[in-house]
Amino acid sequence: MAQLAPPVDLRPYFISLDELPLPLDPQELFVARQPLEIDVGCGRGLFVHNASTSTPEVNFLGLELDFKEGRRGAMRLKKKEQPNARVIGGDAKKALSQYFPEACAEKVHVYFPDPWWKNKHHKRRLFTPDFVEMVLKILVDGGELHLWTDVTDYWEMVRETMQPVTLFEELEPPAEREPEHDLDYQTSFERKKRQSGWPIYRGRWKRAVR
Repeated sequence: MAQLAPPVDLRPYFISLDELPLPLDPQELFVARQPLEIDVGCGRGLFVHNASTSTPEVNFLGLELDFKEGRRGAMRLKKKEQPNARVIGGDAKKALSQYFPEACAEKVHVYFPDPWWKNKHHKRRLFTPDFVEMVLKILVDGGELHLWTDVTDYWEMVRETMQPVTLFEELEPPAEREPEHDLDYQTSFERKKRQSGWPIYRGRWKRAVR
């Protein structure tokens, strides 16, 4: 029986969380030290790829639990030898709570998190009060949290979770814009949902000064 070929080494564009030092200086993952934005649940990495290409003066770091999806995104970064984009494979909550230092990120992006539809699975949802506290810790003063979802009850839950958090000020959400081509979407999931006619809920919050 033929042996399977070992997976392609995608370092430094993809690395497992368990391979990283604790605590982590995320700037050491990049070629240059510059403002950092984190994409939680980056999937196949369309946002990380597009944002890092259009904004080379910012570092973009994706976190993805599904190694197969994360590696797909990192493969694109490797082909372009993208200096300001990286993907970490592992649990985002573990990364944010244990690895990342305080006030290290300018923005945290959360696009189309898994809604965990069944009531008994709601406890597995990413967006919880504990998650908000993790984001508050790693954001710089004036930093922003962005969240998009196509699920109405998830959006309502997010609004309810954020409303009592006095350290976050809700800002005007970004307007929906028409894409110029098939890859001109925030994520591949946004493309799928918008092309199917689904509404997208967009939220943006600013962190208060410590």
